[in-house]
Amino acid sequence: MTMPFYVPPEQVMKDRADFARKGIARGRSVVVLAYDKGIAFVAENPSRALHKVSEIYDRIAFAAVGRYNEFESLRVAGIRYADLRGYSYDRTDVTARALANTYAQTLGAVFTQESKPFEIEIVVAEVGARVEDDQIFRLTYDGSVADERGFVVMGGASDQAEAGLAERWRPGLSLGEALRLAVDVLAVSPEGAEPRELGADLLEVAVLDRDRPRRTFRRVVGPLLERLLSRDNPMSDAPGDEVHPGHPQVLSGETEEASPSAPVGHDNAGPSDEGQGKDDGPTQPS
Repeated sequence: MTMPFYVPPEQVMKDRADFARKGIARGRSVVVLAYDKGIAFVAENPSRALHKVSEIYDRIAFAAVGRYNEFESLRVAGIRYADLRGYSYDRTDVTARALANTYAQTLGAVFTQESKPFEIEIVVAEVGARVEDDQIFRLTYDGSVADERGFVVMGGASDQAEAGLAERWRPGLSLGEALRLAVDVLAVSPEGAEPRELGADLLEVAVLDRDRPRRTFRRVVGPLLERLLSRDNPMSDAPGDEVHPGHPQVLSGETEEASPSAPVGHDNAGPSDEGQGKDDGPTQPS
C-alpha cells in the first residue's frame, strides 16, 4: 500500500498565493482615487465591451483586475445581493462595507477550499454625502479586506504606481487633476523605460459624483474625457456644468446604464451589455 503524498498546509497556501499574485500581476492596472466631488476610477482598458469598472448600486461602484470571467461573476453576484437587500429592506441599507464583507467570504472560501484560487483583486467604493464619508475597500484573492484612504492601485506594477500616488496625491484634487495624475502613474513603465502615451481611447474612466441625485455613477467618455486629460486646455479644471461629468450635455454620447433597482437577478449593465455576464467572455488576465 502506497502512502499518500503529504504537503504541509502552509506550503499549499503559499503556492496558491504565489499563483494568484502572478496572475494578477499580468493584468493591466486600475487606479481608484478620491477627488473633490467624489471618487474616480481609471483603468487601462482599450476594450469598449468588457468593462473593469461598473456600477453596483446607487452610490456604490466596483473595479477589478485579473481574470475577466472570475471578477465578472462576482460583479453580477454583487448586483443581485444589492438589489435583493435594497428591495427587502431599504435602499440606504445597501452599503459598500456589507458588500465587501460578502465578497471577502466568497474569496476566502474559494482560496481555501477550491482547487484554484481566483486570480483577481477588486475594489468596492461608496461615495458619501461628505468627503469624510467616502469608503474604498480593497479585497485580495484570499479574502483579505483593507479600508483604503484616498487612493488604491491594483494589478500590473501596482507598487510603483502606488508609490507615485503617495508622493503626488492630495485631498481636494479637481477631477481633471485626479485623472491626469492617475494617467501619469499608469503610464510609468517598469525598469526605468520611457513613460508610455495613454490616450483617451486606451482608458476606461468612471466617477461616483456625490452631487448627483441618488445614482452617482457615470462613465466619462468622448470629448469630455479628452478635455479633462488635456494639459493645454485651461478650462479642463474649471468648475461648472461645462465639464461636470453629470451634465446631460457633455454626456450626450454616453450609453446610459439601466437602473440597478431592476428586479432581482438583473445586472445593471442594461440590454446592450447583456452579454457581459455570460460565460463566453475571455479568460485571460485583463
